Amino acid sequence: MLRYLPLLLSVILALIGCVLVATASLHWLWLAIPFLLLTGVGFYDLFFASNNVLRNYPLLGYLRFASEELRPELHQYFVESDTDGAPFNRNSRQIVYERAEDEHEERSFGTELDVYEAGYEWLTHSINPRQASQTQFRVLIGGDACRHPYEMALLNVSSMSFGSLSANAILALNGGARLGGFAHATGEGGLSPYHLRPGGDLVWEIGTAYFGCRDKNGHFDPEQFQEKAAEPAVKCITIKLSQGAKPGLGGVMPATKMTEEIAKTRGVPAHEKCVSPPGHSEFDSPLTLLDFIRRLRDLSDAKPVGFKLCVGRRSEFLGICKAMLQTEILPDYIIVDGGEGGTGAAPLEYEDHIGAPLTEGLHFVHQSLVACGLRRQIKLGCSGKVDSAFEMIRRLSQGADYCNAARPMMFALGCIQARICETNCCPTGITTQDPTRTRGLLPEVKQYRVRNYQHSTVMEFNQMIASLGLSSPDQLSPELLLRRVNSTTVKSYAEIFYQAEENELLTAPPAEFWQRDWEQASSEHF
Repeated sequence: MLRYLPLLLSVILALIGCVLVATASLHWLWLAIPFLLLTGVGFYDLFFASNNVLRNYPLLGYLRFASEELRPELHQYFVESDTDGAPFNRNSRQIVYERAEDEHEERSFGTELDVYEAGYEWLTHSINPRQASQTQFRVLIGGDACRHPYEMALLNVSSMSFGSLSANAILALNGGARLGGFAHATGEGGLSPYHLRPGGDLVWEIGTAYFGCRDKNGHFDPEQFQEKAAEPAVKCITIKLSQGAKPGLGGVMPATKMTEEIAKTRGVPAHEKCVSPPGHSEFDSPLTLLDFIRRLRDLSDAKPVGFKLCVGRRSEFLGICKAMLQTEILPDYIIVDGGEGGTGAAPLEYEDHIGAPLTEGLHFVHQSLVACGLRRQIKLGCSGKVDSAFEMIRRLSQGADYCNAARPMMFALGCIQARICETNCCPTGITTQDPTRTRGLLPEVKQYRVRNYQHSTVMEFNQMIASLGLSSPDQLSPELLLRRVNSTTVKSYAEIFYQAEENELLTAPPAEFWQRDWEQASSEHF
């Protein structure tokens, strides 16, 4: 039978090799030994292997495994089109690569998108466009309780931890932030020396494991936090409630990546798998969350403090709004992470089916704050596949004040979307702790690529809003963003999504959009 042919051939060639060795010359060992080994492997597969394919296709079955290994690369380079590919298609990646290299990014011959397909979106330009600003717009972060407000750029480095990323990647990202004057979020993995060395502005993220500010039992350590929050580079502090790619799960650091250095930064044992708790131990209700925000603000000498979440149950966020109204303790900012956000490792079901996508999550948080009369006092950031000037406009039109980007910043470092971040075998040295791989990433070179990408994207953002006839991002509104609902119907975001009136939840019975969630919302429990 054909499926046994490779094994049969290896047996025949092994026998021929042995005969030639015995009768002619020892030089024929080069033929005998390899085929003897193949024969041994083949018979082992035939009689002892536990894998179905290898038992039924000895030797030949390995071609399947080899094909599986090569499939992602072959598909990416030879099969997918410029508009295919996930999570980011080739056109999206190419824009980042070209901007990072400070090269031209013009295209000829027209769009490759089907502009009559449901879901296609576009902006309404003006017949009277303005001259584009050549400077970056800024957003002032910090409310009345804050003594050290921070001017946030419109596009910043989103949360990525030292450990998930290599030391060289962190150095390059922070160096780019310093060169470009934008912020770099640390991720929940703690405040490492590599975040601090280049001198870029930092947003320190505090996750459920309190890495970098935890005691020996894994609880929050106020003294450690106070000492590190005093670092001049730390401009804001973010409490991570949930992450878009895996809301409801804690982060996972494989033992193979938990080096002595990473363990010291996090305050955990080295060379052991580290799993963060799914939830915080310092609070368990909207009221205690706000009390924790107040504590962090006091311990940090009133630097801006906010929280990040992926929207799940709407009543829980409205419960936080009720607690804000009740206590008058407000976060300085809130970051909404979309379900399409990235991660170093998460179960596929979580990546695909848990957490609101950014469009719905951002809309709900913005409208909730408006309806509770809180929006003017709280700045709103967002993250989740924000890779271009159009995506920035799209999100700011929905209500965000600024954007964060993670994977596009990795593309600027040279990421090729190999999607093997969790294996410690990243081919570009970005998401690995293997020194033989991280040596390929030169921070002193890549920091300029990060700076170039951010600057070019923001300048394109300036150009695009000028084409809309606007002079500042504050003038963006959902009426300017159109979506083709079906082949014959086009609606603006203002028509598709509910638009709240300011204070409407405080002055009248809740509209149908809010009623059930507002009634279920409680400031005393999630």
